[in-house]
Amino acid sequence: MNFRHNQSEEEPQLNLTPLIDVVFLLLIFFMVSTTFNKQSEISIELPEASGKPLKTDKFRIEVEIDSQGRYFVNQQRVKNNELITLKRAIRLVRGKEKDPQLIISSDRNTSYQSVITAMDAARQLGLVNLTFATKQVEE
Repeated sequence: MNFRHNQSEEEPQLNLTPLIDVVFLLLIFFMVSTTFNKQSEISIELPEASGKPLKTDKFRIEVEIDSQGRYFVNQQRVKNNELITLKRAIRLVRGKEKDPQLIISSDRNTSYQSVITAMDAARQLGLVNLTFATKQVEE
């Protein structure tokens, strides 16, 4: 048997046109399917405070948050920083009162999440009379 041996071996050629088409289609797909963040600003007019202390005869619950995010309900340290523990402490202090005033006071360096957790605990307990304590700056 005589096998022919081709002297001129041609190198196989790689056609890049389909590959480029696929890359462009993927690029178009990702560009169309990507969601862009829409940044918008909301114009809010904040209420002004007169700086005079509020006097009420309602039963008050004070929730204090220190700079490490620890909670104190009416001067008593809450066991841990979990939402369920904070709710239990507020419920215990609340007792049978229907609509007590809840005062949240926090340190200037307290994380925003700690304040939101206190507000969430109040909302879940049905407390709607919520006040934020501030300190009046001496001039």
